[in-house]
This record gives sequence, C-alpha cells and structure tokens, in this order.
Amino acid sequence: MKSVIRIATLALPLLLAACGTQKKAVTETPKDAAQVMKQQEFLQKVTDNAQYAKFITSKVRLSIEMGNQKLSLTGNLRMKRDDVIRLQLMAFGFVEAGRLEFTKDYVLIMDRINKQFLKADYNQLEFLRNSGLNFYSLQSLFWNELFQPGKARISDELLKNYETNMMGDDAVISMEDGKLSYRWLADKEGAQIKMTNIKYTDRIRGDYQLNWDYEDFKRNGKQLFPHNHKIMFRTPDREVKLGMMLNYMGSDDDWETRTTVSGKYREVTVDEILRRFMSL
Repeated sequence: MKSVIRIATLALPLLLAACGTQKKAVTETPKDAAQVMKQQEFLQKVTDNAQYAKFITSKVRLSIEMGNQKLSLTGNLRMKRDDVIRLQLMAFGFVEAGRLEFTKDYVLIMDRINKQFLKADYNQLEFLRNSGLNFYSLQSLFWNELFQPGKARISDELLKNYETNMMGDDAVISMEDGKLSYRWLADKEGAQIKMTNIKYTDRIRGDYQLNWDYEDFKRNGKQLFPHNHKIMFRTPDREVKLGMMLNYMGSDDDWETRTTVSGKYREVTVDEILRRFMSL
C-alpha cells in the first residue's frame, strides 16, 4: 500500500503538467521569498544526506523480471565515488555469470558464461541516451542522492533549478528539461529520497521511463543508506524490473576498478546479452 501511495504522489505532478500552458498561467501563483527560502533549505537537507564514503561495497541478492521470464541471482556491488559502479552477477552462488560496469567513459556488460560482451559510451545505448543519464546520474541513483542532469556536482546555485511541492508527509522535487522530466520523492521530516522517476516523452515512438524505489534504510557511517532497491525500466517495446537487496555493506577498497576484457570474448548487442541472461 505504501508503494502505491508513493507512486500516486510522484505521478500527480506529471498529470498536472499535462493540463497545458494556458491553464498553468491561470492557476499558478507567485511564491513569496519565505516560501522559496523554505524550499531551498529543504533541498539543502536532501543534498546533506549524501554519503561521505569513498567506497561502498556489499553482497546483493538480485531478481530480474522481463515479460514472463524471471531470474534470481546473488552478486556483489562495488562502487568507488566518481570513478566506477560495478555489479557482479553470480550463478549457483560462486560462479560469476555476468558483470555490469559503469565508468565516466563507458558502459561494460559482460556475459561470462557465453564469453560475450558489450562496451559502449552512454550515447550509444538508447535507454540511457533518451533518459539523459550519464555516469554521475547513475551514481546518484545507486547512492540515493539528488542530481543535476549533465553535472558532476550540485551547487547552491543549481538548487534553484528545482521545484519543490510539499504533499502531506512527503515532498516532490521536480525538474523539466525539454522532453525529459525528473521527479524525486523525499520524506519531509528526514529529507531522505524514497523514489526517483525519470521520464522521456516521445509522442511518436513512445515513452521511456525509469523508476527507482528505495526502502529499508540503515545506518552507513553517519548517514542512512537504502538496503532495498526496486528498479523498473520501461521502453516502448520492453519492461525490465530489477530488485536489489544489499547485505553485509562495507567500504572495501582492495579491488581493481577496471575490468579487462579477454580476447576470447565476442562483442554482441544488448538484446543478445539479455536473452542469454534470462535463459540461465
């Protein structure tokens, strides 16, 4: 029920935005300085909840759902701030079946079992391109943080680009960028992000959407960090759901931050790799 309420609250600004510019001009009232200051203070609290750690590592339990196909795996999540995000997928609990690696320059997807891989920059992958996601945006999604599209950091000046609407116990933070809309749902008391939604609107080909839900917050150093991530990717022709449960979180820094692809691997497309994974 809580998840339904969150989705409904997050979706409300999207529905209101569809009413058109003429109606907006009639119903919108200017904000006074005190209201703007209150919103800026809340946004500052949201950004202050960012993690201090340089490294975040954890064991993970993963569930992947695509159409009527479902797959459960264990794995490892390894992240180094401003450098790399790596998700290793394990089969039978001890054999690495696949690897996802995000750096500032490329995305690497590896199918270890079938010796296949895909290495591309962010503009070459349709969903990431249309969603306006780069490494820093993805890092913020994994680290449960607010982000400014196309920027590595959020400055006090950039906070002015966000719209904040208080609704009950939650706040909806929003930003528009052409065909892209960004929404964050945060609780008003702790200013902790509970959901992120990114939508790319294409009236001809269909919409692209990413929804990232955060639950089960636990202490990681001085800050809280979500141990349950529920992720949904939707394109005009596909929907993929990913569940990620974190266990035994730490800050291990004794690992190589880049993967070298062996010459024995064959380069393939995203569709080929997805089909292979779902057939495990």
